[in-house]
Amino acid sequence: MRARSFSHCGITVSDFNKAVRFYWDVFGCPLVGVSDQPPDRIRSFFGVDATQPTCKTGWIRVPGGAVIEIFEFRPYQPPIETPWNRVGLTHICFNVRNTQKWHDYLVGKGVEIVAMPEQSPNGGQWFFFVKDPDGNLIELTELGAKNDILLRWFGPLGGWLARRGLVRDYREYYEPSATE
Repeated sequence: MRARSFSHCGITVSDFNKAVRFYWDVFGCPLVGVSDQPPDRIRSFFGVDATQPTCKTGWIRVPGGAVIEIFEFRPYQPPIETPWNRVGLTHICFNVRNTQKWHDYLVGKGVEIVAMPEQSPNGGQWFFFVKDPDGNLIELTELGAKNDILLRWFGPLGGWLARRGLVRDYREYYEPSATE
């Protein structure tokens, strides 16, 4: 068994409309669906302990096919900072072209910049980090023409080659199960 593709990630936001405007206006990611969850489901599935909880759910389409699923819960719970060195999701990432131009564009939009564009230590892609209105970390990375072509056109072929042992075997970095 293997996964077919990446589908989506979920982010809890403080203000549904503000989050939609941010991802749509700043990154060109449109809202493609909205749903209100029933109170019983919010209490049982999401574990919200409130008399009349609400949860608005939205799906924001990212160019390339993935989705950011956003949740706005009421009653509101303040965010808890997730440090990099703790287990858990730390950021989402968008592939872009020209990180310096993106940096300047985001500064002009008033987006909080966390780190200036820099090249990765291995000399590969350029990247930098920003925050959305709720402080969720977003990486913008420029893979470079070679890596972009390899991922876009040879991604499926690369997966096929890797499954047949025709490219570098990274299993040395983990303990394979008996079935591998």
